Formats: sequence, structure tokens, C-alpha cells
Amino acid sequence: MNFTLQHTDRLSKARAGVIVTDHGQIETPIFMPVGTQGTVKAVHFAELKHDIRAEIILGNTYHLYLRPGIEVLERAGGLHRFNGWDKPILTDSGGFQVFSLAENRKLREEGAEFRSHIDGSKHLFTPEKVMDIQRSIGADIVMAFDECTPGDADYDYARRSLALTERWLDRCWQRFYGTTDRYGYSQCLFPIVQGCVYTDLRKQAAEKVAAKGADGNAIGGLAVGEPVEKMYEMIEVVNAILPLDKPRYLMGVGTPANILEAIERGVDMFDCIMPTRNGRNGQLFTKNGVMNMRNKKWETDFSPIEADGASSLDAFHSKAYLHHLFKVDEILALQIASVHNLAFYLWLVKEARKHIVAGDFIAWKNSILSCVQNRL
Repeated sequence: MNFTLQHTDRLSKARAGVIVTDHGQIETPIFMPVGTQGTVKAVHFAELKHDIRAEIILGNTYHLYLRPGIEVLERAGGLHRFNGWDKPILTDSGGFQVFSLAENRKLREEGAEFRSHIDGSKHLFTPEKVMDIQRSIGADIVMAFDECTPGDADYDYARRSLALTERWLDRCWQRFYGTTDRYGYSQCLFPIVQGCVYTDLRKQAAEKVAAKGADGNAIGGLAVGEPVEKMYEMIEVVNAILPLDKPRYLMGVGTPANILEAIERGVDMFDCIMPTRNGRNGQLFTKNGVMNMRNKKWETDFSPIEADGASSLDAFHSKAYLHHLFKVDEILALQIASVHNLAFYLWLVKEARKHIVAGDFIAWKNSILSCVQNRL
């Protein structure tokens, strides 16, 4: 993988660059649709490519390990061949999913023991095993195995958790670089900066990660219950240390406003389930604000979903029609809303890139920020 930093905004830390992988290039800032189980929910890959114009998607180690299983993926020749997606894939290590199973997992030095949410079977994720699984999945970008601490964790817990994550990172690094790429293309490893909301821990973690000299770096453990101001503060602390010439990935964030604020602070890559999850529940993100399509106010609104929307479906269908589909529980409602939201998120980061290159990012960001937060 190679990253080229092309532009930096003169009034902020916002950046525009390009990541080159063996499965294609990614222009940053970029939003990555979440394809947890090898698919982006309610969205066909043809729509991802041609309507949403996604450049990279995510898969999840925990879910793909349980189903369809590593043997199936290896026999298929990796996730790209299994699901037909021929652009880059990033895999989340499964750390967040494992640690969200608070009642069904045990942490120890060796790794994380957990019970499957599907059938209760017992499994052990070690840093070494997680590297092997992600190699087998065939991700272009592999994430280190870490503990995602809650946003309200006390200092002592966060300190001990970070120490464990850092020891696991060393083991991930040794295993990853002690094994070879799979399926005939290059794979790379991103370490993850943890440390909760504590400045000294975040600095320590960022320095440890920066010293690895990885192809890219991630910021984890944010948007997990801490105040949003703390999230922005921690991003600034970490990005002041992470190398300028490597991409920075903010994991699991977030709202359109979160993404704009993080871009201003120097983040290059984003993912979040919000556009698809909220879309399936009737919430649409638009350039003018947020709409709940289940509300009766849209029942006789025959104007387009969004007149100048990022998705081709926006002008084709009316608000009234989409409202109707949600009210009668038609599957098509979930598809239209998911495609719309993902297309909007991709439009947002691509517009941000245009304005970074043009040199007026801050003015544009300030003008659109209040619009995207409106409740329509």
C-alpha cells in the first residue's frame, strides 16, 4: 500500500491524498461503507459501485469467522472472490464485537475468550489468530487486535487496558510480518491508538503506534459514550503525533457533523453503520438536514426525496412514496434509504476533498455544518 499526501488546507489540518492498493486507489478523505458479514445491508454491489461510488468497504473478522467461516473463505479464494467485490477491503479485527459481549467474554493475557452470539459456542481470539484470520479473509488493510475501552472508563482501567492493547500490538506485528500475503496481492497492517479520554494515555499510545512505521494508523475507542468535545480533543492530541505521510483512520465515526469536524482535524478515513442502520429505520441524511420518513408530514409530499441528491434514486422517487413504503414495511424502503444515505456520506467526503484542494475548506465546512444538523 502507498499513500500520497496531495494537499493540506491552509487554515486547518484537513488533508487530501490518495491511497493505492493492489485492488485500486482510494481518494481521501473517504467514507467506507460497512459490510460486516461480507455484504452492506440492503445494498447490492452494483449500487455500491455505480450509484454510491464506494471506493473501499469493510468486513468484520468476528462475524466472518463465525459465518461463513474461514474454511469457506479460503476455498473461495478470499472475500473478494467470495462476494464479488473487486475494490479494496478493510477488515475490523473484531475487537469491538468481542468486547461488546461483556457477559460472554473473558480477557486474559493470551487473548479474548468469548461465546458466539449465534450458538453459544466457545472461542478464543489471540492476536496471532486474529492476524491469521484476516490474512485468510484476504483484506487489503488488516487491523490490529485491541481492547476497545468504554468512553466512561476510569483512568486505572484505561491504563491497564492500553497496556494490554500495546502488548497485543507487538504480537500482532510479529505474527503479521512473520507470515506472507494471501491470494497474490499485498496486505498491510494498521495499528490502533487507544487510551480512552486521557491525554497522557493517548499520547503514549500514539507515540508507540507512530514508532511502528506502519502503512497507516487508526484511532479507536471514540464515539463510545464520551462527550463529543472529548472525542475532538483526543483526535487533535493523537494527530499531533501520528506521522503526516501515513493515512489516519477514525474508527466507527459517525454523524455527518462528526466527520466534518474530524476532517478539519486531519483524519483521512471513516466508517460507521449509521447511514445504513438509521436508513433502515427511516432516517435520511441530506444536504439540508435529517428527515424521518415515517413522519406523517411526508404523506402527501410528492417532491423528490432530494432534488439534487447524491443518489440517482433521489430524483426518481418522491418523499410520499418512500413514506408509504416504510408505513407498509416494504423491503424496498430499506434499500432506497440505505443507498441514499451512503451516497450522501460519499458525496460529503468527496465535496470536502474538492474544497481542501480548492483552498476554501473551512468556509465550506462552516456553511454546510448547520445545514446537515437541521431536523426537517
